[in-house]
Amino acid sequence: MNPITVFLAIACLVVGAALVATGYLLPGVVFVFFAIVIASALKMANTWQKFVILRAGKLRGVKGPGLFLIIPVIDNVVAVIDERIQTTAFSAEEALTKDTVPVNVDAIIFWFVHDAQKAALNITNYREAIDRVAQTSLREMTASVDATGPLPLSNPFTQPKTASKVEETSLALEPS
Repeated sequence: MNPITVFLAIACLVVGAALVATGYLLPGVVFVFFAIVIASALKMANTWQKFVILRAGKLRGVKGPGLFLIIPVIDNVVAVIDERIQTTAFSAEEALTKDTVPVNVDAIIFWFVHDAQKAALNITNYREAIDRVAQTSLREMTASVDATGPLPLSNPFTQPKTASKVEETSLALEPS
């Protein structure tokens, strides 16, 4: 729970308990009930977060950043997507170059989620998919390098051939 929700819920709970203690049972119970509703309905997304919300199983929207309300029990936050730049380190295990020389390549990819709705609803595990696409692209790039010749000094990710292959692979993940 976020600090604003905690503060409001505790404030309503204290007022409700004070009303019950002074003999005002019905208003006290109303404040306690209101504290429970606030605790489950008031959400806050940070600047880098997006909340994907379903209402009775149907997409209601993507919320964030800031405070917003959901209807408890009916609305469900199915994903909290971090839109900051992420890093993923991976190993492509052993790959073969164009001239069948075995090489081991480790890499780090930098990525971010551009569309929180698609990341949450169109693919089961977008983090795993990013890792698999990057591994496959790295293997394809390694397979296109000739190990007996001079190694290219430029960044292989900026070469047009590689960039188009990565783009084609990422487009294959998006449903039409």
